[in-house]
Amino acid sequence: MKDFTELLGSLRAAIATHSTPSPGVRQRLGEVEDPATVRRAGRILADLPPAGPDLRPVRVAVLATCTIGPFEHLLRAALVTTGTRPTLLLGDYGTFELSLAAGEIDGSPDVVTCLLDERYFVPRDWSAVDTAGLTEHLTARFAELRGLILACLRRTPGAFVLHTVPMPAELRDSVISWRARAAIGRAWHRLNADLLGLAEDDGRITVVDLAGELADLAVAARDERLHRYADLPYTDGALLALARQVARVVAARSGLSRKVLAVDLDNTLWGGVLGEAGEAGLQLGGLYPGNCYQDLQRAVRRLREQGVVLVLASKNDAGAVDEVLIGHPEMLLRPQDFAVRAVNWSAKAENLRQAAETLNLAGNAFVFMDDSPFERGHVAAELPDVALVAADGDPAHLVRALLRPGWFDVPELTGTDLKRPALYRSRALRTDFSTGFASSEDYLHALRTRVTARPATTFEVGRVAQLSARTNQFNLTGHRFDEAATTAMCADPDRLVASFAVSDRFGDEGIVGAAWIECRGRVWRVLNLVLSCRVFGRGIEFAITDWIVRRARDAGATALAGRYVPTGRNKVADGFWEKAGFTPSDEDGLYTVVPATAPSCLPTWIAYPETSDDRHG
Repeated sequence: MKDFTELLGSLRAAIATHSTPSPGVRQRLGEVEDPATVRRAGRILADLPPAGPDLRPVRVAVLATCTIGPFEHLLRAALVTTGTRPTLLLGDYGTFELSLAAGEIDGSPDVVTCLLDERYFVPRDWSAVDTAGLTEHLTARFAELRGLILACLRRTPGAFVLHTVPMPAELRDSVISWRARAAIGRAWHRLNADLLGLAEDDGRITVVDLAGELADLAVAARDERLHRYADLPYTDGALLALARQVARVVAARSGLSRKVLAVDLDNTLWGGVLGEAGEAGLQLGGLYPGNCYQDLQRAVRRLREQGVVLVLASKNDAGAVDEVLIGHPEMLLRPQDFAVRAVNWSAKAENLRQAAETLNLAGNAFVFMDDSPFERGHVAAELPDVALVAADGDPAHLVRALLRPGWFDVPELTGTDLKRPALYRSRALRTDFSTGFASSEDYLHALRTRVTARPATTFEVGRVAQLSARTNQFNLTGHRFDEAATTAMCADPDRLVASFAVSDRFGDEGIVGAAWIECRGRVWRVLNLVLSCRVFGRGIEFAITDWIVRRARDAGATALAGRYVPTGRNKVADGFWEKAGFTPSDEDGLYTVVPATAPSCLPTWIAYPETSDDRHG
């Protein structure tokens, strides 16, 4: 058994100095499979200081049909590993249905996770010869749970996370007829299918498949003694699996998903070293181990199909690599699949840094997969926010090593997600294009940028909420409006939610900006304005502000107010309102302008076609 003394010591040292554990320590904690160690880590992290800029604060309530027990500590540790600073709000024992029925969960949680066990669904006394009656009871109990959850969602703004329930062996084995046993199995699978279907009822519900997860892990689901002694139905191993699934959901809803996968080539995307074995000697496709590398390419390609941006980071001769990428019959990834190709003999940490600059993304957007411990160690030292995936060891485990942590999870794929790889590849082309101009303004004029602005439609709410959750740098107040809040504001005649899409000579960037505005009375207030880092440096933020000012003027507003609230990660937005022509007010962080007399701040290189679907003004 591994010794985690050093890891736990690092956590204690961070808490003792009132700091947060480093990204490297958090990632190591996320890789620990020993539940007892993770429990101890969770207890230590109970004294975590208030969140700094490197941890996203989140309030998570736990409601349970059983005793919560060690789930509290396991969940806290799992949440910290994903980059959140959790405040856990634990429901009292025996109040599960009462809390949902009341609809007001203490602490105004961002997420409510429900810990379910089979006793909620199975009556204490049931007949082994009446499988139809048991099936009806399971269906009725699910209907009651569904009604409670949906009613609670109507009265609380938070999201819900539920899970499937593993079928207890006692239930299955109490029936001696194989035919009846199959009927009960079908009923239980239908129950879990119904639980998974709750996500279709409301976009704020996520259901993780705990039963499926446990089927893939070498841990027991239940501890019969603790179940009867303390109403603790699950083992620590099962609770750890659930905690990590819940933490993945919370991280995705908090906008902490990674966007970029940077991959090595030699002994990662293919077996062998190109410079030594040559193209013909590479292990790729066919039997083991070549099939392992091709399966990894399939997994990487599927990630790209879902919006993950690919970067190639390899110490190799670029010409030889191009020949393999273009001509090798077993290659599934081709040159056009990569937004950036850093194939040279420079340090990989430097290549990743340059790739981040090219894509205008921070290190915490990257996952780096490499077989070399030296390269991973160097990247960890130089770029600590980059997540690392080890590709050494048995290649049969490559796909699992990449996918298991859920680095790229999102609540739901949007149209912009699906177009992201092409968008970032276009960004790299823009960078190359920019080198041929005498000035940056000449380059910006040559891009022929167009900004399309309009009140957010029903189809755009998901993307707008995603921008709110995931945008950190140009985020003027740090206030995050989730999908439910954004939807409500869109329907409010005194509020305006606007989306901003950008296109240029290289293609359509999609929706890259959003603003939430209070339009009540004669004074309009910008509650928040966010802009994707993908379009920094092109004046888009001023075009957005110009549009808002004109909307306020057309509506007869006598003043427009905007606020800047430092968050520790949005320094790039400091001073923006003044640059846009606003004047500081007596209230700290508040800036105002008179729309009727405000000069235009629309950059000369941006075309701003009007839209006909305006709702205000």
